[in-house]
Amino acid sequence: MSKPIDEFRRSAHQIVDWIADYLEDPRQYPVSPNMQPGDLAAKLPPAAPETGEGYDRILEDFQRLVLPAVTHWNHPRFLAYFPSSASPPGVLGEMLTAALNTNAIVWRSSPASTELEAVTMGWLRQWLGLPEEFFGIIYDTASMGTVHAIAAAREMADPESRNKGMQRGLTLYCSEQAHSSVEKGAIALGIGRENVRKIPVDAEFRLRPEALAEAIEADKKAGLRPFCVVATVGTTSFAAVDPVAAIADIAEKHGLWLHIDAAYAGAAAILPELSWILEGAARAHSVVMNPHKWLFTPSDLSAFFTRRPDLLRQAFTLVPEYLRTGHEGLNINPMDYSLAMGRRFRSLKLWFVMRYYGRQGVMEILRRHIGYAKRIAAAVDADPRFERVAPVHFALVCFRYKGSNEDNARLVERVNATGKTFLWHTELNGQLVIRFSIGNIGTTEQDVDEVWQLIQCSV
Repeated sequence: MSKPIDEFRRSAHQIVDWIADYLEDPRQYPVSPNMQPGDLAAKLPPAAPETGEGYDRILEDFQRLVLPAVTHWNHPRFLAYFPSSASPPGVLGEMLTAALNTNAIVWRSSPASTELEAVTMGWLRQWLGLPEEFFGIIYDTASMGTVHAIAAAREMADPESRNKGMQRGLTLYCSEQAHSSVEKGAIALGIGRENVRKIPVDAEFRLRPEALAEAIEADKKAGLRPFCVVATVGTTSFAAVDPVAAIADIAEKHGLWLHIDAAYAGAAAILPELSWILEGAARAHSVVMNPHKWLFTPSDLSAFFTRRPDLLRQAFTLVPEYLRTGHEGLNINPMDYSLAMGRRFRSLKLWFVMRYYGRQGVMEILRRHIGYAKRIAAAVDADPRFERVAPVHFALVCFRYKGSNEDNARLVERVNATGKTFLWHTELNGQLVIRFSIGNIGTTEQDVDEVWQLIQCSV
């Protein structure tokens, strides 16, 4: 009779072979499933089994039931949202993370997790051109990074809020194109949506500094307390880049915490020709970017940097006796800088990715994606039936068919229904806009050309 570990070994080899085949050619699968809500749930039993089942049976049901219901974010023709590309080295790192199953609460609970995270974040900070004084920590998503930034900003403006609750009147500023996580952070931390000021943007969807300055002055005259501004480098809808340096001038004048949400486009700063996108970031209090968006790292992994780790720690540290180790002051305890106590060994997969590709390899892939986007932008501009609505700084092309919103919605629906790609949309001044977002490590020139031809033929 085989031992459980022997069964695991045999099935693990099967799974690794399947993963390798999948990563080699995901094009064998439709990018998004042809199904209706509830279809998968209806095929699954309503209760868990009373007795255990073998790996073979479970894997069979994965192939037969689960896989056909997957939207393949790791597909080279997944062009909706911002693609999340899980590269082979990242997948291997994730496998080891699951096997080790460490919990980096404090240094003693997992020295490797704590110290490798510090080193890997230092490498990433260097690639991004941020000053050495910036402390780095890994969260799950940029949304949580923004929550932590707002909490640290509140600590700077109102240190009594930690114990007594927040005073009324704190106001927060961001672009009207900023990610919804800014508002969610305000909700979660007691700031309130009414105290979030959405600043108008210019013709290229960038926050207007003069409008920000006017809003702050008006709030001060009204007796409110401006405390934080969020600038975005690579907005979700159009990948716009807010003028960070000009916003930093205003933040410094009024003593506001400046947070930069570079979740998507931050990776592009690794390229010397695009380092301008983080000009002024050295003056920010915090910066967040997502290696799981455009740095080929499996979800979830978001890199958060701050030059005021003292305030971040002050906002969140709370050490019960059972977590005192006797090493306090000699090392970093990650839980002190995070709302979450339990923390996965996320840095391992990023360490694998950075070592496998190196900076030169990463730059080559980023440039390739940007080149594909420029190619599609030129094709859109050359077709009189379509119009491009935003500049192409990175690997996102935003355009629309010169028809009604219904025409554009039907176009996206027809294209997606083929299973050959997956596109999505956004909105601009009441008009539906199609997003063509490139970012998968396996995407080729042939992929983008064939998707564009499919769009043209689906009008």
